[in-house]
Amino acid sequence: MATQRGGFSTRLGFILAAAGSAVGLGNIWKFPFEVGEGGGAAFVVMYLAFCFILCFPVMVAEISIGRKTRRNAVGAFEALGHKKWSIIGYMGLASGVLILSFYNVVAAWAFGYFVDIVMGTFSVGPEAFGAFVGDWVKVGAYGLLFMGSTAYVVSHGIAGGIEKAARILMPTLFVMIVALIVYSLTLPNAMKGLEFYLVPDFSEINGNVIYSALGQAFFSLSLGMGALITYGSYLSRDSNIVKSAAQITLMDVGVAFLAGFMIFPFVFSQGIQTDGGPGLIFMTLPGVFESLGSVLGIVVGAFFFLLLSFAAFTSTISLLEVPTAYMVDEHKVERSKATWLIALVIFIVGIPSLLSNGAVEALTNFIKLPGSEGYTNFMDFVGVIANDTFLPLGGFLIAIFVAYIWRKENFDAELSEGDVEIKGSWLQSYVNFAVSYVCPVLLFLIFMVTVLDKFFGVQILTMLFG
Repeated sequence: MATQRGGFSTRLGFILAAAGSAVGLGNIWKFPFEVGEGGGAAFVVMYLAFCFILCFPVMVAEISIGRKTRRNAVGAFEALGHKKWSIIGYMGLASGVLILSFYNVVAAWAFGYFVDIVMGTFSVGPEAFGAFVGDWVKVGAYGLLFMGSTAYVVSHGIAGGIEKAARILMPTLFVMIVALIVYSLTLPNAMKGLEFYLVPDFSEINGNVIYSALGQAFFSLSLGMGALITYGSYLSRDSNIVKSAAQITLMDVGVAFLAGFMIFPFVFSQGIQTDGGPGLIFMTLPGVFESLGSVLGIVVGAFFFLLLSFAAFTSTISLLEVPTAYMVDEHKVERSKATWLIALVIFIVGIPSLLSNGAVEALTNFIKLPGSEGYTNFMDFVGVIANDTFLPLGGFLIAIFVAYIWRKENFDAELSEGDVEIKGSWLQSYVNFAVSYVCPVLLFLIFMVTVLDKFFGVQILTMLFG
C-alpha cells in the first residue's frame, strides 16, 4: 500500500502543490470582488492580517496531523487513537465533494469564456452572461472536460501527477499574472485603481467587512476540508512544517494580492463600480476587454480567462485528491479506479448546480433563506452549506483537537521533526497560543455568525455594528 500511496519527491513539490490547492478562483475571482465590496485597501489589510494570525496556525496543525499519521483526512484521527474525531474528516470529505461539484461549474465558465473569446463567438453584458451559464449542454461539456483533466492528473499519483502538474501550473500562473499586471498598469486611470487598492480608508471597516475578510482568508487557503491533512500525509519527515506552511501562505497571499494589481487598473480604466460582486469578473471585465479593440481585446481577454482556468485547475486537483486518498487508504481501492469513479460521481452531484443558473426554474429559485430578499439558487445554497458553514466549523474542530485532544506536547514533537530549532522559540509559542485560543474563538464566531445570518435571518453584525 505504501508504494501505491506514494509521496512528494521534494519539499518544493509539496509547497507548489499545497499552494496550488490554496491558489484558485478564491484568489483571482472571489478576492477582487470581496475587496471591491469591502471598501478597498482596508479590507486588504485585514485579509493579510487574518491569513497569518488565523490561517497560518491552522495550516500548521493540519499538515502536522497528516504527516504524523500518513493517512487521509478521515483515517488520520483514527491513527492518532481518536476514532470519534474522524467526524472532522468526514465533514471535510463532504465539504470537498460538494465544493468541487459547484467549483467545477465555475471553472467551466472560465474555460468556456476562454474558448468563446478565441473562437470569436463571445458576447458581452449581463444578458450574455445569463445566456451562457444557462446553456447547460455547453457548460456541461466544458465541465466534463475540466473534471476529466483533473482526474487524469490525480490518477497518476502524487509525484507523477499532482507534483508534476504543480511544477508546471504554478510558475505559469505567476508569469501570466505578472504579464497582465504590466499591461493593466499602462491603462488610463490605472493609478486610481491602485490608490483604491493600496491606500486604506479605515472608516470603511464595519462588522460585515471584518467578517468577510476573516471568511475570505480561511476560504482562500483551503483550510477545514482535509486537503492539507491529505497533502501533509505525503510530506517527508525531515521537512520543516512551519517553514513550509509559511511559504504556502505567502505564495497564496501573494497571488491574491497580485490579482488586485491586475483587476483594479482594468476596472478604473473604464470607470466601473468596484462593488460589482461575482459579476465583476464574468460580466464587467469582458466589457473592458472588448473596449480594447478587436485584436488586443481578444488577446488580453483570452489570456485572462486562461489564467482563471489555470487557477481553478490547481484547486480542483487538490479537491479531488481528498476523497481519492480516502478510498485508497481506507477501502484499498486502486488509485486510478478510485479517481475516475469519484470524479464521475462528483460531476453527477454537480448537475443540479449546473442547471441552477437559468436552465431549470426550480433549481434557479431553489430556496428563500431567512432574512434574504430573494431566492437562492441551488449552487449558491451548496456553497452556503459546504463553504460558508462546514469549513469554519471544520477549522474550529481541528484547532480544538490539536490543542486539547492530541495535546500540545505531541503537536510540538511533530513540529520539531525537521526543525529542531523551533523547540522553545517564540514561533512555537505563538503557534501553540493561536491554535489553543485565537483560532477556536475566531472560527467559532465565523461559524455562529454564518448560521445565525443564513439559516435564521439574524444579522448579528448589523445589529452590533450597524
